[in-house]
Amino acid sequence: MFESTRAGLSRLATGRTVPVWLRRFVRRQDGATAIEFGIVLLPFLSILLMTMETALVFFAQQNLETIAADSARLIMTGQAQNASFDAAKFKSAVCDRVVALFSCSTGMYVDVQKYTSFASISSTVTLDSSGNPVTNYNPGGKNEIVVVRLIYKWPIVSPLTQTYLADAASTTRMLVATAAFRNEPF
Repeated sequence: MFESTRAGLSRLATGRTVPVWLRRFVRRQDGATAIEFGIVLLPFLSILLMTMETALVFFAQQNLETIAADSARLIMTGQAQNASFDAAKFKSAVCDRVVALFSCSTGMYVDVQKYTSFASISSTVTLDSSGNPVTNYNPGGKNEIVVVRLIYKWPIVSPLTQTYLADAASTTRMLVATAAFRNEPF
């Protein structure tokens, strides 16, 4: 098929000449690793970013649980039962415990309700017509059962992760941290 010539050219059977450098380039396999890396790079980065976002959601959930437990102690010990300590002050106390992950002023919902027994506690979050949680503030009295819920709509950034982490027909995931306890006899 190829005929060699002294000028460093090869001649195809059709009569056209092919430069030697082109023949050498076609035979070389030095760039195969770079091409394979380019093929694997996009799926690798996608999986890496999805893993990082999933880990961040779990970290935020754990952080919210810690904030709920710490804030619930204000109610459990009777510090939040005086007349001047209302829902806004309790939310402010919750927001004081938030370090960096949450936008407390816009996305944090605080729900405090008293119940007659632990068996009567509902685990569902009631939503209004616009999809926001319905919140109350009733810290109860001495020896009463109280549930503190912190609710935050966490934005899911990656479209690939939204399929698995976001709530139905949404780009956010509702993180809910709950603390159920009996108030102390303060």
